[in-house]
Amino acid sequence: MEKLEQLYEGKAKKIFRTSDPYILVIEYKDDAAAFHGEKKGTILGKGIINNKMSNYTMSLLEKNGVPTHLIRELNDRETAVKKVEIVPLEVIVRNVSAGNFARRLGVEEGKKLPCPTLEFLYKDDALGDPMVNSYHAVAIGAATFEEIDQITKYAFLINDVMSKYFKDIGILLVDFKVEFGRYRGQLLLADEISPDTCRLWDINTNERLDKDRFRRDLGNETEACQEVFRRLGIR
Repeated sequence: MEKLEQLYEGKAKKIFRTSDPYILVIEYKDDAAAFHGEKKGTILGKGIINNKMSNYTMSLLEKNGVPTHLIRELNDRETAVKKVEIVPLEVIVRNVSAGNFARRLGVEEGKKLPCPTLEFLYKDDALGDPMVNSYHAVAIGAATFEEIDQITKYAFLINDVMSKYFKDIGILLVDFKVEFGRYRGQLLLADEISPDTCRLWDINTNERLDKDRFRRDLGNETEACQEVFRRLGIR
């Protein structure tokens, strides 16, 4: 497998074609962005942490019944993945009120929700990634009802596995965003799982260990990411 030309560059990653039509290479960047790209910056070492943490958590999820796009880590910043057709839905699971959920619904930030809560956002920058329900998703052709059911099942399984794992290392999984893709008739977990896509709080102090440090100008973004990395014990 040979890495060829760049196909895409987003806020946090570059995607490259390879000599195998079914395999892509993801390269993780140190760039940081928030509020649909209105705020931009750099967090030194973020790309390495996101790459390794995402691969680590996806490997863990594979062992627990969630199929993923992961093939293998190539180096500190690059990973080979299966080439999927992304389902244009951001899938969010919330365990604790925070961020947009707290503002939108007037629920005190930090309040534990009575049950994990699932949200779908339609991936469209021009529309501001609006929230949709399953009927909207089917109506606009983003997914089928069967796919929505499978995505829902996987989303809650991911939450169960990750919540327990993070709890064991002293971290509260407040919420997370994932994406799924189609690959040869199968739905796979795609994109990434990292401090960019999860809200992670210290279980004792509620200290933010995620991208909110950048969003809210709290400082020490690099140190927070490195702390998650250290607790995961990844090398």
